[in-house]
Amino acid sequence: MATSVKNNSLPPSLISNLNQVLLSRQQHTIDHQSTNSSSLPSHSRNVDEPDCSKPLLLITNCEGIDSPGLIFLVQALLSDARFTLHVCAPQSDKSVAGHSLTVQETVAVCLVEMSSATAFEVSGTPVDCVSLALSGALFSWSKPVLVISGINRGSSCGRNMFYSGAVAAAREALICGVPSLCLSFDWKKDVSGESDLKNAADLCLPLISAAVRDIERGKFPESCLLNIEIPSSPLANKGFKLTRQSLWRSPLSWKAVSANRHPAAGQYLSNQQSLGIKLAQLSRDASAAGAARRLNSHRKNVEIESVGIAGKFNGQQTAKKYFRLELLEETEKADDNLDFKAVEDGYVAVTPLSLSSTDQSKIETEVSSWISAALGREQRN
Repeated sequence: MATSVKNNSLPPSLISNLNQVLLSRQQHTIDHQSTNSSSLPSHSRNVDEPDCSKPLLLITNCEGIDSPGLIFLVQALLSDARFTLHVCAPQSDKSVAGHSLTVQETVAVCLVEMSSATAFEVSGTPVDCVSLALSGALFSWSKPVLVISGINRGSSCGRNMFYSGAVAAAREALICGVPSLCLSFDWKKDVSGESDLKNAADLCLPLISAAVRDIERGKFPESCLLNIEIPSSPLANKGFKLTRQSLWRSPLSWKAVSANRHPAAGQYLSNQQSLGIKLAQLSRDASAAGAARRLNSHRKNVEIESVGIAGKFNGQQTAKKYFRLELLEETEKADDNLDFKAVEDGYVAVTPLSLSSTDQSKIETEVSSWISAALGREQRN
């Protein structure tokens, strides 16, 4: 019995047409993927892939990501075009946060627009910003070449550094093994302006460039951070001067205040009718909740301004007092080689701060030699 074999092959012309259709679809898929990739937010592509051809700097501060000092510093560094910048700074002013971390609470992080720098604002402290940025949880890179905290308005000289969130951010970087600088500007109330901050940023560029170059060459002092204080007239500065940390601090003034701690708020809200109505409703709700708590606790809150005014209370009353702290601007006579005195005299004070005080003399000698050599080369270039 003969067996017939049926030929199932397709005509060559049909095969050719099918191949063209398949190739066309593959090209359309590639183009679609490319379009989607290019339409992604820049941080989706750049955060994990920094430009390796330039040194990577991490910028933070204590006054918040919108502060002019930070913005002018970022603009100056971007104009210099020698660095790749990542910014991770507090969402709001944390100037006197010290070396505090946010523990057992959620910290929110949001992308913000800041020229060509990759920038994030963080709801935590300056130390949170540096710790998070260097942890690998936010950025995929291992470590930047240098961490810069600034430019911050106000003094971080002397004992002020123990309160300063700016110095703490630089110290956290040093703890994590990354060289760091803290830049502060001697802001004078009713005298200084934003143009001074811009000049301060330009003034710091040679020192930053020298630091990055010598870090890459292994010549930068490793056991300390540099706390740099810029005088109130940056363009009239007398040069960089190595200084020692003084015992000076801004005088603290505690004052008893009334329960209405912000009297100007009432005047402002009187012109904001809709906002005032919303706040009034919130106030009524809060008052109702507060009344319920007071009924449950059987206590009476008595608002007073100070202990002297309050007198004595019986056991059923809880005294509530209000005080406000102000930092006064006062100076004192001191050795010319101390940080705040050098700034008052018009110098850019460079104070090395170590994690250990046992080798401070050695560190000062090392930093002095580095400043002389580094800035000398920078001026010749």
